[in-house]
Amino acid sequence: MTTYGTIPTSSSPGPSANIEYLSRAKKRIKEGLGDRRPWKLMFNIRSFNFPVNLSDAISRVRSNVAYFRMNYAIIVLFVLFLSLLWQPISLIVFVAMMAAWLVLYFLLDEPLVIFRRTIDDRVVLIVLGVLTIVFLLLTDATPNILWSLLVGAVVVLVHASFRRSDDLYDEESADRNQAPESNKEKGKG
Repeated sequence: MTTYGTIPTSSSPGPSANIEYLSRAKKRIKEGLGDRRPWKLMFNIRSFNFPVNLSDAISRVRSNVAYFRMNYAIIVLFVLFLSLLWQPISLIVFVAMMAAWLVLYFLLDEPLVIFRRTIDDRVVLIVLGVLTIVFLLLTDATPNILWSLLVGAVVVLVHASFRRSDDLYDEESADRNQAPESNKEKGKG
């Protein structure tokens, strides 16, 4: 019996299913990182100056942490990663936790639902951060972890207190206002 001209079918996922999953995962990572603000905006030299007083510094920290939340998380995780390069067991735990971060924070299309309750992204961020720290502390790399978290926190607080926050939302609204003008210009031509 010949099977010329027939299309083979199989119920097992083939290479195309794997490629499709990877492309969807790549798209979700890009969308998840969409909350990340441009690094150029974050490190704009013209936006740095000394806070006038302590209340100004606290106000700047609050607004900058809210605005650059994803960037700050990336910075702290990068500092933590660098500190673990000489601790192989801790690095393995860190990579496993990063996989959990990818699945539970970056790759989710919809908000996380546990026991029919929707969990806010901030709660997921805090819980994953705490679990990452706890699991890493169990790997005998406590001094490295504590120093790296301290360095990461200092970097974030220094940046957040010296970065003016009055121009953050203006740039977003300016981007929104410029879009209709560029569309009008396209319509004229």
